[in-house]
Amino acid sequence: MTQRAATAAAAAVLAATALLGLAPQAAAAPASPVPQPQSATAENKAAAAQAATAPDTLATLSRFFAREGKVSLTAARPRIEGEAIPVNHLSPEFVAGRAGAPVARLEFLAGKAVSSDGQQAALWIARTEAGWQVVNIATGDDEFRYAQLGAAKLPGGTVFREPQIDAWYVAGGSRVLPLDEDAVRAVGADGTTLAAYRVRVARAYGDKLPGSAYAEGGMAGGYAEAEAVPAAVAADAEGAGVPWAAGAGALVLAGLGVAAVRRSRRVGARA
Repeated sequence: MTQRAATAAAAAVLAATALLGLAPQAAAAPASPVPQPQSATAENKAAAAQAATAPDTLATLSRFFAREGKVSLTAARPRIEGEAIPVNHLSPEFVAGRAGAPVARLEFLAGKAVSSDGQQAALWIARTEAGWQVVNIATGDDEFRYAQLGAAKLPGGTVFREPQIDAWYVAGGSRVLPLDEDAVRAVGADGTTLAAYRVRVARAYGDKLPGSAYAEGGMAGGYAEAEAVPAAVAADAEGAGVPWAAGAGALVLAGLGVAAVRRSRRVGARA
């Protein structure tokens, strides 16, 4: 289990204690999440770009980049590079075996933020009840790096993350190919068939899907307020499998505002 997977599972705690909140509603989670669009249209990307470049967002980024004294608050001068990109996660409908379900679904859009001293961060931008908003800030450039790796490895494929084990893949046709070490451990260096991958994730997560006894017992993370997330979520991060939807995005998307989720980079490929 990588440092990022443990960090993701513990994001509820970070969301509760982060000092970088943008929105006044950060303390209250809505009863249910707002569904994300099925694709990153030009209109969605434009809305995400507007959220990323808002004055409040840039002010928060300045504090984020200056949080450890690497650069001063006034010298951070964050900027947004390029357009927002789609970030896909393993689809629970695919895990459940729903006919025609794609292997991944859009989880959020990511905007690349860069400080004056070269630090990089990903803005996670999602559609909320209040419109498109930045819902999380994460260190590093993973989303963009793996998008590029996937496009090179399988042009036209869908790059996605399996957050439960912190693995990145690209899928196209009947193949699923690994993009990082965690994915190689899961499906082998040469990848696997889409059908075989479905069997693996169904075995791993089929009993932890939304609506399952596992989820209804409060063990699947989901969209509860950060303080209400059981300690077992963090404990599971150190075990064989992080609970379904216990990734950093799932909890922060509940309207908890911007959580300063940090993630460590492994030597070599890292998710």
